[in-house]
Amino acid sequence: MGRKLGESPVRVLIVEDNRDICENIAAYLAKHHYIADFAYDGISAMKLALTNSFDVIVLDLMLPGMDGLSFCRKLRADAKLETPVLMLTARDTLDDKLKGFAAGADDYLVKPFALQELHARLQALYKRSHGRTDNLLTVGELTLDRSTLQVHRAGRRVDLNPAGLKLLQRLMELAPSVVARDVLETLLWADEPPDGDALRSHMYKLRQAIDKPFTSPLIHTVHRIGYRIAEDA
Repeated sequence: MGRKLGESPVRVLIVEDNRDICENIAAYLAKHHYIADFAYDGISAMKLALTNSFDVIVLDLMLPGMDGLSFCRKLRADAKLETPVLMLTARDTLDDKLKGFAAGADDYLVKPFALQELHARLQALYKRSHGRTDNLLTVGELTLDRSTLQVHRAGRRVDLNPAGLKLLQRLMELAPSVVARDVLETLLWADEPPDGDALRSHMYKLRQAIDKPFTSPLIHTVHRIGYRIAEDA
């Protein structure tokens, strides 16, 4: 029954306040080499999406805390994440579907649905995104291989601690855009950041590894907003 979409399991975030539906989806997808994480409200889902790497997201429209449309908009506009989203809803009018797509959903499935169709749609989303995703992130002479987590600059190996790797990967994924401080803090500590300016300390260590041995800096501070990585200042 296993599917062959790649060497690694597909990681799916299931966002649905009905726990029975969550469990049914997860049990079915587990037969097809998926690993599922759960969120039962929009706010918890956003924290998981910012602090983990998912291949696809199954998102219910009606959620406590933050509804599915708001979640999608925030995921795309604020976090700038392109993780494919399959939206679930009991609303089946054309206007409802258009609102979902406008918010950033990639596909739309009306309740009640067959688990086989859900799986088929997730396969299509995964294949489409996986085909256009390059494991090698590049900014100028800096590279990060997301499959091996190896970092090189100008052909030289750069060793980073886990926090540095997380920060660098998110900065490179969103380059040359500015990544807000709160996004990076959530990435490292979820909703429990330590006292003081711990992010600045981690960014200092990252700069020491990425920029100090070389002639031109790639990591730039945007005062009071966040950080960006780019060849230009």
